[in-house]
Amino acid sequence: MTEIQTPRLLLRRWRDDDLVPMAEINADPEVMQWIGDGSVRDLEQTAQDIERWEEEWDEEGFGLFAVELLASGELVGCVGLSVPHFLPDVLPAVEISWRLGRPFWGQGYASEAAHASLEFALQDRGLDRVISIARLGNDASENVVRKLGMELDHETTHPEYGFRLHIYAIDLTEYEA
Repeated sequence: MTEIQTPRLLLRRWRDDDLVPMAEINADPEVMQWIGDGSVRDLEQTAQDIERWEEEWDEEGFGLFAVELLASGELVGCVGLSVPHFLPDVLPAVEISWRLGRPFWGQGYASEAAHASLEFALQDRGLDRVISIARLGNDASENVVRKLGMELDHETTHPEYGFRLHIYAIDLTEYEA
């Protein structure tokens, strides 16, 4: 089982008891405003998400981690790697992304977990390049991306929803652990 421990967080595979807290995160309109079309997701949709993330782990050897606080075991959200099939013009690519519950915003958890995931991608999984996709206006995510050392690669349009996206990238040769 793949696990990564940071000073404050445990990044791990998904468990059955993660469904309800992740569904609560997905039900928050402020959390979801920058994801997909901005719609909230219910318990059933969250279960489908987690199943898809676990399948990606099995098929690709990477996926989205469940992120919990070491101090309390509380689920913070998710962070990790996925193939962004929704955006064909960047393929083949592996994207790093995160989604944290609102009570965990502004405490550096996204940056801490994303840094551990990026290190996992480039050092443990042997990826040469990782991208991050941020919707224009999502300043908080763009701040995390910059903290990871990623640079703006290009701008594009979401093929389904029509909004502008910034594509950031980092190559193994540019990465400093």
